[in-house]
Amino acid sequence: MLSRRSFVKAAGLLTSISPGVWSQASAADSKQANQRLGIGAIGLRYQGSVIAHKAAMYGDIVALCDVDQNVRDTAKSAFGSRAHAFEDYRDLLQRKDVDVVCIGTPDHWHAKMVIDACRAGKDVYCEKPLTLTIDEGKKLTKVVRDTGRVVQVGSWQRSDHRFRLAVEMVRQGRIGKLEHVEVVLGKNKTGGPFKHRPVPNHLNWDLWQGQTPDTPYIEERSHYTFRWWYEYSGGQMTDWGAHHLDIAQWGIDSLPVEITGKATYPNVGDDCFNVATDFRAEYRYANGVTMTVLDSGRNGIMFTGDQGRIFVNRGTIQGKPVEDLANSPLPRESQSVYQHDNLDRPERAGKLDAIINHMGNFFDCVESRNDPISDIDSQHRSVSTCHLGNIAMKVGETLHWDPNAERFTNSSAANQSLSREQRDGYEVG
Repeated sequence: MLSRRSFVKAAGLLTSISPGVWSQASAADSKQANQRLGIGAIGLRYQGSVIAHKAAMYGDIVALCDVDQNVRDTAKSAFGSRAHAFEDYRDLLQRKDVDVVCIGTPDHWHAKMVIDACRAGKDVYCEKPLTLTIDEGKKLTKVVRDTGRVVQVGSWQRSDHRFRLAVEMVRQGRIGKLEHVEVVLGKNKTGGPFKHRPVPNHLNWDLWQGQTPDTPYIEERSHYTFRWWYEYSGGQMTDWGAHHLDIAQWGIDSLPVEITGKATYPNVGDDCFNVATDFRAEYRYANGVTMTVLDSGRNGIMFTGDQGRIFVNRGTIQGKPVEDLANSPLPRESQSVYQHDNLDRPERAGKLDAIINHMGNFFDCVESRNDPISDIDSQHRSVSTCHLGNIAMKVGETLHWDPNAERFTNSSAANQSLSREQRDGYEVG
């Protein structure tokens, strides 16, 4: 077992496609107590570099990977010349000095990279949303269970004390019986048509596309704006949704069984953003709670019970039940929405601070082998709820969902949307 001391020593200086046969035994399993973990970082633009820097508090960045040479060079400068740089993540996974992997790539790569990393014997911190499709999540959860790897998903709002407090209060009846949740995500972006351009020499466009259809290079398909194309993501339903719907479902403590969606889609060609211009989804959960997801209004989550309401977002937590905490605080021993979290950590709120606790929880669990706060099962179910909304919008009818079988019971068209065709050589599973 790794010593906690090996995690919390001061951080060091922050400065080809060839499938291999990987052992499921982790290099971390054989680390000595005084050795630091080796970290491999895959996908290193903004968010990928953020989580790599946070992970470097607990180990050494020994390997870097990005399909964009310019991004690799920037990361190499940031994390130091001792880190080995790769274009193909599979080369990184073959390194025996990599114990833990951080994944900050676009959404369509998450499931395959997590699966391959787990089979290579690595523990994984992966950005949200966890999957591109629901069927990917079913495969992914099985692989994580079979390999025994620790996987933390970057739904860091679970480590933001305001969101956690809201869920604790809802679970402990501070608003009475929970009846309804309203979630506001924000509008999807519109744009295009965009120009076809020659593929830049610094970018491996084929590898960037991965499982998705091979298309001419358009600059706006890659990097940050990938999220406004359904080929690679799910728009705001999986971007903000992977955060807010996760918190909402954490508080609801159940799974959806009925979904209705409505959306307006842009009348555009292949060279434009293609996510919905307007959208709305309605859910009914097995325990009777209902949830509405909107694209306009005040961004955040409103929990409504028969005795009060709580609103929470990244700037505030509000409501009379919150004010009442001054005279009636939550008993510390009852704060149990996640039993393995370290409540002695300082309360943190906001993205960059909350990720400190989120990453710390992950490395705690790498040592203890407990499930982290954003564990694979909860995150598969949360992003599935996001996907269910998008599917209902496309189908345009009320869908009945069997959360045990993970199939629709009334729509063959909807069941066809549980998976997607994948390019040869990039299949997930």
